[in-house]
Amino acid sequence: MPEERLQKLIAAAGLGSRRKAETLLRAGRISVNGRVAQLGDRADPERDAISLDDRPLRPAAAPLVLLLHKPAGVVCSCNDPENRPIVLDLLPPELARGQGLHPVGRLDTNSRGALLLSNNGSLTLQLTHPRFQHSKTYRVWVRGQPSQAVLDRWARGVSLDGSPSQPVTLRRLAQRADATQLELVMHEGRNRQIRRTAELLGHPVLDLQRVAIGSIALGELPEGRWRRLDRQEWPDQHTRP
Repeated sequence: MPEERLQKLIAAAGLGSRRKAETLLRAGRISVNGRVAQLGDRADPERDAISLDDRPLRPAAAPLVLLLHKPAGVVCSCNDPENRPIVLDLLPPELARGQGLHPVGRLDTNSRGALLLSNNGSLTLQLTHPRFQHSKTYRVWVRGQPSQAVLDRWARGVSLDGSPSQPVTLRRLAQRADATQLELVMHEGRNRQIRRTAELLGHPVLDLQRVAIGSIALGELPEGRWRRLDRQEWPDQHTRP
């Protein structure tokens, strides 16, 4: 087979995203035919001996994508130094540790809802890189009753960290005396963007749930459960703005 970039081969072997593969290469932990590999090197996995820390790279796992309904309080990571629950704890052992699965993007610890897990490094890259503007849909309870002027300001894009956010599609779904439920559709995902924006506008988040990633909807999937996505359900990896 033709030579491919090592980042792609490492990701395909289930060792994480291509970004993680680049970290392994920069650290000098990858070798090809006994020689320490460099970022940008290529190899043929059928002809070349590729190793991580002097251990042969295992064959690429079959591509796999899962949709998980992440509960609040679970860390969106493959490991946690504080020993908090992680998303892999919600999977059976043969999937959690045997398939090279990792979260695609992030969902903060206190939020819940749709999260994709995959062992496909190419899919991970294209779902998380800013140039591929896959939409994400959220249902958010905020404190109080935001005025239409506040919602319009939010929809136009609120400046965070000194730079403007992209516009969002926003509508009011429900209202109580002390809280309002909103639906937001976004095409970017800065760190805790919804929570920080709501706080800045004077209506802190009470509950945040992501209900869809692109066309993949959470639907009736119970919290803490997961399902395997059929190939035709995978997000379009070639969607561009």
